[in-house]
Amino acid sequence: METLCSAVVFPSFKIRTSQFSKCGSIRASLAIEQQTSQTKVALLRIGTRGSPLALAQAFETRDKLMASHPELAEEGAIQIVIIKTTGDKILSQPLADIGGKGLFTKEIDEALINGDIDIAVHSMKDVPTYLPDKTILPCNLPREDVRDAFISLNAASLADLPSGSIVGTASLRRKSQILHKYPSLNVEENFRGNVQTRLRKLSEGVVQATLLALAGLKRLNMTENVTSILSIDDMLPAVAQGAIGIACRSNDDKMAEYLASLNHAETKLAVSCERSFLETLEGSCRTPIAGYASRNVDGNCLFRGLVASPDGTSVLETSRVGPYVAEDMILMGKDAGEELLSRAGPGFFSS
Repeated sequence: METLCSAVVFPSFKIRTSQFSKCGSIRASLAIEQQTSQTKVALLRIGTRGSPLALAQAFETRDKLMASHPELAEEGAIQIVIIKTTGDKILSQPLADIGGKGLFTKEIDEALINGDIDIAVHSMKDVPTYLPDKTILPCNLPREDVRDAFISLNAASLADLPSGSIVGTASLRRKSQILHKYPSLNVEENFRGNVQTRLRKLSEGVVQATLLALAGLKRLNMTENVTSILSIDDMLPAVAQGAIGIACRSNDDKMAEYLASLNHAETKLAVSCERSFLETLEGSCRTPIAGYASRNVDGNCLFRGLVASPDGTSVLETSRVGPYVAEDMILMGKDAGEELLSRAGPGFFSS
């Protein structure tokens, strides 16, 4: 795992995780927790990936648990366990080429089922629409900004990039929407790595621009790197983008009770609507799909969904409005997915 708190200054932006700086505090905290765990059994073990963003989300979860439950605020009560996933291990190929689901969750879920950890903290957009047996996901933390950020050293927006410019993104959702609106641009799909790695590649001229989730940049306190923010109309976000999900074993009532106290109901409803849409489409890393549920000015749910061909030549969109209630929202997502499946027809995603 790379150094998390060093500041690296590039010509036009800086890569850092200064929210922890407090520099070295993630590593120091982990070291303290590991030492403490040798002398005191942790009451709760949090499983997470080891990237700076994943750790930021794990520490956010830890802090909320400590604030809500005095027994968890005791020294050594919570331990953070770093787990390397398939998606972390294979960086030489685009996600779509690796195939399969749960690329960033499978090993963490296995550790949960095996009792090596007590709760698992995930970026919700990485969580497959099905959950492994013996696990539940009773908690979504309050959602961050769902929009995508445009980052470039020499252009103010996608529209300002010269013809032939290369945009780096591992996301087929972003690729298809970029090429649909700006067919003169090129997209580098194998633009993998954590936020810091991708910004470094940009600074080295590997690509002329990239898009990153604004939520992650905010959680890492790295928004000074943002050139501009894309509106929802310009770039519909991934299903569950900006949401953190926390899972536990289905028979662990104590952990379920802890997580229930942290759950943000409005976020969980929105995520459920979006994931119902994704499940209906049977989406994976190979399918460009976007979906976003939000509360409109009337207090109702506004859902917007999109599917696209990988090359961006065809984009289909739909929307639904209905009560901001679980059953209605799940049905809205399913209905929107069925409509787009019918309109897309066979072979659409392979075009």
